[in-house]
Amino acid sequence: MRDVLPDEVALRDWAMAQILAVYRRHGFVRIETPAVESLRLLLRSEGGENEKLIFKILKRGEKLQTADRPEEMADLGLRFDLTVPLVRYYAHNQSRLPQPLKAIQIGPVWRAERPQQGRYRQFTQCDIDVLGVASEVAEIELILATTEALAALGLKDLTVRLNDRRVLTAMVAHCGFDAARAGSVFIALDKLDKVGADAVAAELREAGHPADAAERLLALLGRATTPAALRELLGAGAEAAVWTALQRILDTVTGQAAGRFRLVFDATLVRGMGYYTGPIFEVQHGDSTSSIAGGGRYDRMVGRFIGRDIPATGFSIGFERVIGLLLERGSSHEGDGDRIALVFDETMDLAPVLALARDLREQGHPVLLETRAKRMGKQLQDLETRGFRRIGVMGADGTVEWRGTRTGTAGEAGA
Repeated sequence: MRDVLPDEVALRDWAMAQILAVYRRHGFVRIETPAVESLRLLLRSEGGENEKLIFKILKRGEKLQTADRPEEMADLGLRFDLTVPLVRYYAHNQSRLPQPLKAIQIGPVWRAERPQQGRYRQFTQCDIDVLGVASEVAEIELILATTEALAALGLKDLTVRLNDRRVLTAMVAHCGFDAARAGSVFIALDKLDKVGADAVAAELREAGHPADAAERLLALLGRATTPAALRELLGAGAEAAVWTALQRILDTVTGQAAGRFRLVFDATLVRGMGYYTGPIFEVQHGDSTSSIAGGGRYDRMVGRFIGRDIPATGFSIGFERVIGLLLERGSSHEGDGDRIALVFDETMDLAPVLALARDLREQGHPVLLETRAKRMGKQLQDLETRGFRRIGVMGADGTVEWRGTRTGTAGEAGA
């Protein structure tokens, strides 16, 4: 967990506003869920490895004192993503929600993992989800809205990778793996782009999977360049509707991309969550192998609460990684209008200072008031370094001497 300094907070606020504006234009509405959820809910969510990283909250009072075993000492946990809370939220509030629900969630989540560059124990996620739409129209809209939001932040050279969990299951069965152990195959396959084919094959063998099945899987992946090619290789492995939906997503989104981003089919894409049931997708930036956004369909999660399945799919922007990219390229945001600082002597009449500040703010300029320092030259230099384009030094009689690199409205207002 970390502290965030003012310049980065300003950048984060700006980025969040851009993302929200795009999502709202696409008809999504913002909701909020608590940071704390039932531990029982979190542990049965099929959250994959993340379930091992839950921050657990001890029971209180007598309940804690009477707990006999460590596993009985906690009943709540901090959320590790926003999808599990969304499902609980929908199940509890469905009668009062629009149908279908197109939801935005932005908020902190927590995972008790080893901190490293770009990965923290507390971090912000930014999700959009569609609940109640069974067709691939939902995936098409999620991909278009998310890539538009990333483009609004100035991120270019985006590649969206697309696959389907049902295709992965068909591949595993076709190659001779035990269907009951498909999850461990997926875990190994998910590392392919990071460790290479030989390491994946070795991990599969060490896990007790047949060596020839591992060889067939890796050979199959080398030939599965398109859904049509993979479908021919698998034969009757997956239902026709799966292939039709995949191809529709590819064709429709590619037609709408108009060169702004690329969409590719990637048979090696797995995604780590066990709750995915259909199309899955990730966004990569430039030549990085790490994703900056990802998601997929999870049609069976809501049914655990209400007894009937509700189609659901979502896309999550890795907000911390995106902010890291913006900081690396020197992105900054100065708010609406030029930032202005007014420097004045603390003993002078404040009325002219406050009146000028009010006028400038009404024009849309952020205005900082600062009392004059002993070393005013350094003070002015520091203000310029902090991004103030216009600096007004107030005289005792209310006159203003303007410093800075911008002229125009601000200068005229203070004349």
